Amino acid sequence: MGYLDVKRANPLKKTKVLAVINQKGGVGKSTTVVNLSAALGESKKKILVVDLDPQGNTSSGYGIEKEELEADVYDALLNDTPIEDLIVDTCEQRVFAVPATIQLAGAEVELVSVDGREHKLKEILDTVKEHFDYVFIDCPPSLGLLTINALVAADELLIPIQCEFYALEGVSKLLESMRMVKNRLNPDLEIFGVLLTMYDSRTTLSKQVAEEVQSYFGKKVFKTIIPRNVKLSEAPSHGLPVTQYARISKGAQAYVKLAKEVIRRG
Repeated sequence: MGYLDVKRANPLKKTKVLAVINQKGGVGKSTTVVNLSAALGESKKKILVVDLDPQGNTSSGYGIEKEELEADVYDALLNDTPIEDLIVDTCEQRVFAVPATIQLAGAEVELVSVDGREHKLKEILDTVKEHFDYVFIDCPPSLGLLTINALVAADELLIPIQCEFYALEGVSKLLESMRMVKNRLNPDLEIFGVLLTMYDSRTTLSKQVAEEVQSYFGKKVFKTIIPRNVKLSEAPSHGLPVTQYARISKGAQAYVKLAKEVIRRG
């Protein structure tokens, strides 16, 4: 089934484009993109996931066979391939994806010589985003040109922060980049929400980090907290969101709860 065959939940409501971002690796960006989009799809929202990370973890998390792809998001950015030719189905009926492969690793360098390089992703998404309720951009763990493209294309940021030592390290640099893009390229850019991930209720450290993040970001922090959960770790190897792989697990239930909170925020 093609993406044009599925109707939006609310065609009159403006599409929300969210960049899921943290320049630290291993904080749960791809896990959040895969599982939150799946939970929103189950809530009758129509979702487009854009994998902008050369590691392609979001693509793998949805069971997309990257070796079999004839083209990916790299081709939209640098070869002018129409994005509608790159959108693929996922195992979730209302979730569609623009996958990434390792080919994207060269994009940071190649984009430097492209006119309007910071706006390439926005221009691409503007041609299709009206067909979706939400667009999620999975950003690479860096603040290079790919991430700048995501910041320009996005309406708001969703920032996962793991409940571990040095959790807030580098966040000030991320916020500085956000302010730069807001001042120069995307004046409407805001933070949609901050998500605590990998929370272990048995440890004092997790509780301390949660308190520190909530003190720093205030009401921007989601009430839903994503626990450290083995099923969340296992699901990607099966190419499934955790809501399909282990529906009754704590990880799955947390993302279902988060989806409801995201919908309430608009």
